[in-house]
This record gives sequence, C-alpha cells and structure tokens, in this order.
Amino acid sequence: MSMVKTAAGTALGAAAGVLLVVALREPHPARAAVLAALGSAALALSGLALGAAALERLGRSPALRSGMGGAATDPLAPPVPAGAPASDPGRACPKILDTNVIIDGRIADLCETGFVEGMLVVPQFVLRELQYIADSTDSLKRNRGRRGLDVLARMQKRPDPTILVSDRDFPLVREVDAKLVALARETGARIVTNDFNLNKVAELSGVTVLNINQLANALKPVALPGELMRVSVIKEGKEANQGVAYLEDGTMVVVDNARRFIGKQLEVTVTSAIQTTAGRMIFAQYLPRENGPAVAEPAP
Repeated sequence: MSMVKTAAGTALGAAAGVLLVVALREPHPARAAVLAALGSAALALSGLALGAAALERLGRSPALRSGMGGAATDPLAPPVPAGAPASDPGRACPKILDTNVIIDGRIADLCETGFVEGMLVVPQFVLRELQYIADSTDSLKRNRGRRGLDVLARMQKRPDPTILVSDRDFPLVREVDAKLVALARETGARIVTNDFNLNKVAELSGVTVLNINQLANALKPVALPGELMRVSVIKEGKEANQGVAYLEDGTMVVVDNARRFIGKQLEVTVTSAIQTTAGRMIFAQYLPRENGPAVAEPAP
C-alpha cells in the first residue's frame, strides 16, 4: 500500500507542476486562477500521500514493533528480562523524542556512536506533527518536516537503540509539548529535546530532560586560565578596546586589547570562562610579546 501511496504522491506532484506552469502562461486571469488553484490542491494532496506512505513504512518496520506475533506493545513498558526484578536499576529508562530533536538530526549521530542505550519512544502525536510540517506550503517548513522523517527512517535501520511508536495520547491536551510532559510524567520516561522552553517546563513539572544542546556544550574542550590559543578577531566587542572571535565549535571568545586587530589572527591568553544558557563564553587577553606582537594575517 505504501508503494501505491508513493506512486500517487509522485504523480500528483508532477501534475501539480504542469498545472502551475500552464497557469503562469495562461493569459486569461480567470482560467489562470482556476489552474493555479488546481495545481495547489494537487501539490497538497501529493504531500499528504507521500507523508502517509512514509508513516506507513515507519509503522510497518520491525524496529517500531515488539511483542508476540508482531503485535504492537506499549513501548513505555519494555519486557523485564528473565530473573530480573521489575525495578532493575540496570535497565535503561525509556527516552521520549520531541519533534525538534528529531528534525535537528544529531540524535541519529549520537545513536551511531553507541552512547545511547535502551528504548527511544516516538509518540504518534509527534509523528503527526512531523507529517503536518512536511505537508506545509512553506518550503522551509516542508524541508524540515521531511528531514525529520528521513532521520527517523535512518535511525530505525539500526538494531540499537530500539525505536518504538507509542499510541498513548491526551485528547484534552492540545499542545504537543504539554502532551510530551504529560506522557513523561505518567510513564516515568525522560524527554530528549533541544528546545529551551520545553526543557524549562518539563523540569518545573518534575520530568527529567536530556538536552542535546547541553550535551554538546559539555563536550566542548575546556579552556583553563593561563592557556594560550590562536584566534581570528572578526568584530568589535561591547567594551572599549575589545575584540570578538569564535572557535570552530562556535564558542565566543572576548579578547581584551584586540579591537585594532580585527581581521587578523592573534595568540591570546585565556583569563576565564563562563557557562551561560546560550552556551560557553571564553574571556582572553592579548599581551604583545617582548620581541613583537604575535599577529598574523588570516589564513586563506
């Protein structure tokens, strides 16, 4: 059935393209409007068919199902190993993926490293939101939604961790973020996200959150006071005589005495580093050497 939906979506997409091209060339305004409307409708139906086919493939995948005879089981109640107590601390806690972290895609890279254990849960309401985004008439949103579906398809091909779809829903709750928090509170699972606001709301609700951005910041190399580093000053700082540079991982470096060296490379001395909600920030100072300043032109 998914092949039929894929073929139908492709055919509708091609028809939409033809109708829109003809509409652009039609000199009569009324006919052009009708053709454009038909083309837009065909384009929307194409997105729906392709999205439905993708979701059907995800739902049919063995990686998204468990239990005897292929019947779907509750992904938030994994089977207890033989002889293990129900509250075995060695069993990994299920982790619920939100829409943003799926579209972001780094969760797939993290899974491939082997650091993620246990079960990753994708609620049906998250899949529906992904499909809604993938069907958007806005090209940017549409590409983000399709990227999210591609990321899930990539993750389900790996044997570990297991990707399971949960049918649990909360009809009285409208917002997806609120549904995620409710699901995590009900099941004791953790939420994996990169959304700052969801992170705060979940923590206030007593839900454990695994934030991909916080993990990325924690893995950045540590800069200790007194260390030397080479940076390229690219703009002025807020304070007098300050310059601003960035490391390869995006960390901002604020350099004293470097304002006049914008566009050049400097060897600077780290004075301190702080962690903010937006990431890590390093403060450094440029001290000319006795035998001349350590200044170089930017590398080509």
